[in-house]
Amino acid sequence: MSNRSEAFLSIDCGAKVVFDGPENIAVYASSPWAERGFCRQCGTHLFYRLTGHGQHFIPAGVFDDIPGVTFEHQIFIDRKPPYYEFANGTQNLTEADVQALHADEG
Repeated sequence: MSNRSEAFLSIDCGAKVVFDGPENIAVYASSPWAERGFCRQCGTHLFYRLTGHGQHFIPAGVFDDIPGVTFEHQIFIDRKPPYYEFANGTQNLTEADVQALHADEG
């Protein structure tokens, strides 16, 4: 099994997110500070949520139109596969950077 991550493009939707049909959402604790939500019916990834303050990151592909959104940062950049490179400049955080950022939330 590879130790690399695949691209996950998401929109920071803040903490005030409300889902229709919450009974259809399964949640998995993916780290000491975050969890992921999936549809119980089809398995679609619905969100990545920081548990300390409820901040939701929702896959960009869920939205039909997202005007004004900018690509600002990449996380786990040291685990990125070598077969793609984004053209625009972003803030790049390594796995260690992300863990340090959330160390007090775990």
